[in-house]
Amino acid sequence: MDALLGKIRACTLCSERFGKTETGHSPRPVLRVSPTAKILVAGQAPGMKVHLSGKPFTDPSGDRLRAWMGVDEDTFYDSSKIGILPMGFCFPGYRNGSDLPPPAICAKTWRLDVLAAMPDIKLTLLIGGHAQKWHLPDAQGVNATVERWRDFLPATIPLPHPSWRNTAWLKRNLWFEAEVLPVLRSRIQEVLDD
Repeated sequence: MDALLGKIRACTLCSERFGKTETGHSPRPVLRVSPTAKILVAGQAPGMKVHLSGKPFTDPSGDRLRAWMGVDEDTFYDSSKIGILPMGFCFPGYRNGSDLPPPAICAKTWRLDVLAAMPDIKLTLLIGGHAQKWHLPDAQGVNATVERWRDFLPATIPLPHPSWRNTAWLKRNLWFEAEVLPVLRSRIQEVLDD
């Protein structure tokens, strides 16, 4: 794992392919993984705040995600328990005020190797469409996939992105908080206690 993480942290594929001028910054891979982790948070890609901090989910999305999961920051950032592996390791830049999607080259290059180095994963949280499409071949969009959350238990729970931009979705889909979150929290505690 240490050798693999060293290669990832030295990765410049995005800047080689897209150039610093395209993303507006130099690469800074952000992930937290360990061979002993039991829970995997499969996210999208770091935003600018995370790019600057070098620590995943150090933004309002992370606050919401930790609340959904029912874990404190110490537990969330304990990579021996919870691995955080986004689909793209570096902030991809902006287009029209929104974050660009994670470049596919990142997952194609690194994802299988990192997952293979994490053999104890018992629960995977798929955050947003990019993670859901990669991990679930039959994913049919975030809404449809999250609505089918029971189909993927006990090993996987698909979630919408915890971004504050999804507040309207959460208000329209009250079943998510009422039905999914209690099971999510219970399953997380069960895995952590195992």
